[in-house]
Order: sequence, then structure tokens, then C-alpha cells
Amino acid sequence: MSAPFRFPRFFVTNPSPCPYLPGKSERKVFTELSGEHAGELNDALGRIGFRRSQNVAYRPSCADCSACVSVRVVSDEFRPNATQRKLLRRNEDLVVTACKPWSTEEQYALLQHYLQSRHPGGGMTEMDEMDYADMVEQTPVDSHVIEYREPSLDGRPGRLVGACLTDRQADGLSMIYSFFDPSLETRPGLGNFIIMDHILRARRAGLPYVYLGYWVAGSQRMQYKVRYRPLEKLGRTGWTRFDPDEQSDAIREVANRDEPPLPVELHGVFRK
Repeated sequence: MSAPFRFPRFFVTNPSPCPYLPGKSERKVFTELSGEHAGELNDALGRIGFRRSQNVAYRPSCADCSACVSVRVVSDEFRPNATQRKLLRRNEDLVVTACKPWSTEEQYALLQHYLQSRHPGGGMTEMDEMDYADMVEQTPVDSHVIEYREPSLDGRPGRLVGACLTDRQADGLSMIYSFFDPSLETRPGLGNFIIMDHILRARRAGLPYVYLGYWVAGSQRMQYKVRYRPLEKLGRTGWTRFDPDEQSDAIREVANRDEPPLPVELHGVFRK
């Protein structure tokens, strides 16, 4: 294993307002993903709660809060409930394609429609087409854009109604960012369908997990992530099964304590 993989350089951002919990500030630790071992480093960091953005892997490292909890779905044991089965049936006609990570005007237009509807005033609404292209195309790992289209008409591709930038890791799929058309009255719950499609996709590929990023107890924006069971969270002792309904109060209590963030450990690769 080469030195660049064994000894990555880590940096910490300056504190900024937390987008999820009022009155809190956020800080991130991050490192660059580059070189021939970028995929291996990304896999290793993903297992300890890092997320990827372009050629950077990052993780919260807040001085006075630990509310952000990394969560992943155990794909092989996932069993959709009655509501989820109905959602799968409603969208079974969609044409799903794993595309190479190249941005398109159609994807960008859908993203803008999604952001204006679901996250007006958010930082991402200021993205132009070049920013979106960077988000999709600047990837040093195995990435795809999973497109969801309505059935084709007259031999032409159907309308794009959803998409997800997805990384394939050694032990699962990592959903980097998903977006969809929230105005389709005939297809409510498209975001939930995209997550379930990834779970089933991971299962077919023999991948044990789907990484959903961070869950924050008390943040309504994050509650959709705990609808898929069984769910695992990352804590000081590693990944463990948990029931979000039972642990929300406990996690909120920990988040408000003046405790240091979790240590970064890479089994000898890096130690903070």
C-alpha cells in the first residue's frame, strides 16, 4: 500500500452556522481523495462515517455537538412494509438506468426544479450548470448517476423524473445526492422510491449496505432516513443496530452535552 493512501493529510474547517439545529455551529474534518488508491481510501473513510463531495471526503467534527449520526440500511434484511410495497408497485414502470457520471442539461433542470420546490433559499439553489457538472463529474471513485425515467414514447426516452449521484463502495452503495420532480401528483413519494430502489439494487449486487449519510435527531429534514429497517448507526464502538424511535431522546441529550467529537481512527492509517 503506497504512502499517499496510508498517510492522508486531514484539515478542519472554520465553524459556521449549523443547517440542521438552530443555535448550533458546525465544523468538518476533511481530506483529499486523489491518486490510484482514492477508491480504497474512500471505502475506508466511508466505514467510519465520512461522506464524499467531489474529490473530498469529510465528516462532522463539531466542538460541542455530536448530533450527526451516520446511518446505513442492511440491504439483505430489508423488508418493505405495506405502504412501501404500494410505492414500489406504483413506480415499477419507471425505466432505471445507471449512467456514467456526466452531467446533462436535463438533469440540471430537474435539480433546479427540485431545489426551488423543496429547499428554496438554500445554498445549492445558487448552483449554475458548471457547479452541477463539477458535483457529478469530479469523482475519483466508482460513481454513477442513476436516472429514473417515465416509459418511452415513440421510441424516445421518457421524461426524467428522478436522479441520484451514487458511489459504489466495497461494502455498499453510498447515496451522495438524490433529487426528483416533487410536483408529480401521480407519483408521490419519488424520493422514498429512489432509496428503496438503491436498497434492492445493492441486494442484487451482493452489497450488504446502503449508506444514507447523516441522521440528526430532532431535524425534520432527516426523518425520512429512518423509514428503512433494519438500520445501523455508527458510534464509539462501531456500527450497531438501533431503533430510531427509541433512541431519539437519548441522542438529543448527547448532542447537547459539551463532549468532544468522535475520534478519527483508520486502524493505523490515521489517528486524531
